[in-house]
Amino acid sequence: MAAFARIRLVMLSGVACSILAACGADGVASPGEGVIVVPTPTPTPTPTPTPTPTPGVVTPADACPNIAGAVKLADRGTITGPQGTWRNCEFPARFTASTAIPKVPGVIYSLGGRVDVGTDQGAASTNTDVTLTIDPGVIIFGATGVSWLAVNRGNRIHAVGTATQPIIFTGRANVVGENGNTPINDDTSQLWGGVVLLGRAPVTDCEAAGAVEGTVDCQRETEGATGARYGGAQVADNSGRMSYVQIRYSGFTLAPDKELQGLTPSGTGTGTQLDHIQIHNSSDDGIEVFGGRVNMKHLVITGAEDDNLDTDVGYKGNIQYVIAVQRAGGAIGDSILEVDSNGNENAAPRQFVQLANFTFIQRNAAAGNTAAMLIRGGADYTMANGLVVSPGVGCLRLNSATTTQAAGTDEQGPPKFFSVSMQCGGASPFIGTSGVTNAEVQTIFGAGTNNSAAYTHSLTNLFVNGATETALTPYNAKLLNAFFDTTAYVGAVRDASDTWYQGWTCNSATASFGTSSGSCTALPTT
Repeated sequence: MAAFARIRLVMLSGVACSILAACGADGVASPGEGVIVVPTPTPTPTPTPTPTPTPGVVTPADACPNIAGAVKLADRGTITGPQGTWRNCEFPARFTASTAIPKVPGVIYSLGGRVDVGTDQGAASTNTDVTLTIDPGVIIFGATGVSWLAVNRGNRIHAVGTATQPIIFTGRANVVGENGNTPINDDTSQLWGGVVLLGRAPVTDCEAAGAVEGTVDCQRETEGATGARYGGAQVADNSGRMSYVQIRYSGFTLAPDKELQGLTPSGTGTGTQLDHIQIHNSSDDGIEVFGGRVNMKHLVITGAEDDNLDTDVGYKGNIQYVIAVQRAGGAIGDSILEVDSNGNENAAPRQFVQLANFTFIQRNAAAGNTAAMLIRGGADYTMANGLVVSPGVGCLRLNSATTTQAAGTDEQGPPKFFSVSMQCGGASPFIGTSGVTNAEVQTIFGAGTNNSAAYTHSLTNLFVNGATETALTPYNAKLLNAFFDTTAYVGAVRDASDTWYQGWTCNSATASFGTSSGSCTALPTT
């Protein structure tokens, strides 16, 4: 620009000279000058154009962002995959102060191992120490199989994405595009651990001998881990909020028979908000809830290798709008729903879950639980406005006479069903075991209203209600609890105009959620 200005000045001088008699002998000259020669202007060089990035290809940021607190992100250089190259900014092993993780173009975040949010404040504490905020659109990957995120008691996570900018937790192979020498695909799983929320709400099956269940003395350790404790007596405890979040390819084994799930709320209270969460291809359960009182809405669980939704140890909560689909191919996964308090059937608080507006697609005819839904161990359950498609195995199995016993103190009686329709395979839709007969299960199911085990689905796009579903009579779930919405339909998705699952989810061979949702094997580039 400066060179151009100088050339422009010379050219203007030339113009001025033409006005003043062409700058001849009578013109103005500096002392001692002879003939003034006006140099030929040098042509302005053509500027080199700034390269335009190829659309959809990520280029790395120059550095990691600075975050609040004494511990900082570690710059691990760059990481490259099919979507481009990112600056890899690794989380510290422990966040010791509240901080925000920003979405920055060209930055991806990683877990180098177990990452703790704060330190355990104890069951009796009432404070909030550290809050980890994660901005919409942030991508976080587990750099190793044992990577996982633990939000300790008395600390919070605030991971709130949007319908167009979900927060994504995944594994390294999802970033680089391959697991070893195998390209990542729709059967990939177990790339990292998962997300564990540790709260101060009541649980059962206490670790300490003699501890009273449901009290501040009743606590548990996360299976396969140390220093990840949960439990207490605060029903309304708040572990934060997770909304519009994907958790992909999780479920690493911490110890033999002790696997992490995609999402594990443990002793999490009613102050916690969990909604619009997809778990994809967990090598264990999609979501397993260990006690507590958390309520959840708008869940999508695809491709889990064990159960899609598993609830345990005195969990009391409400769940509405669930799409759960077993992996394509029909050879992966156990039950869609497993309810378990085995070995401590009459513990108080007794597990009691109310579930409304769900669509379950059971594909594995060789499921170990032999049914799409297994309720056992004395647990109480109420199900409303549900659709179950299970052509290979029975739909409902009740195990143990404690599960079907009469109502009493902290005992709701046998499971209850309202406006639940099931399309079942196997020898019978109803399976009773360990003191329960098939006929008793059928009687319990039939005791509710508008239930059917002779349903033939007309679902479109795998889980969207068609004409048959639209004709079914719904139940007003708000009669169960004020948490529930009153819906004029059964199932999780009313019809093609109902799009709550679109955009923030990811697509795979297991299930497609529309063109606004990207592929589970790829990462967003914007």
